[in-house]
Amino acid sequence: MEKPALAPEEKVLVIIRDELYGGDWEEMLEDLKARLAGRPYVLKLAGRIEDDIERIGRLREIEGEKGIDLADFIEGS
Repeated sequence: MEKPALAPEEKVLVIIRDELYGGDWEEMLEDLKARLAGRPYVLKLAGRIEDDIERIGRLREIEGEKGIDLADFIEGS
């Protein structure tokens, strides 16, 4: 299978999803949204949460369309 082209920021999100959220995009999104809303959160990302939420949507779409786990295509994960 062809390796999906991911930007460095997207690769980081896939790694964080697997390391901190057990591979669950939904948990990660809820955490980011909680931070935006000023509620308690787990992850501390640089001030780019809204961009990351959009990236997560794209990454989930790639995984769903291709039936893959992007973590399988990132070295060291």
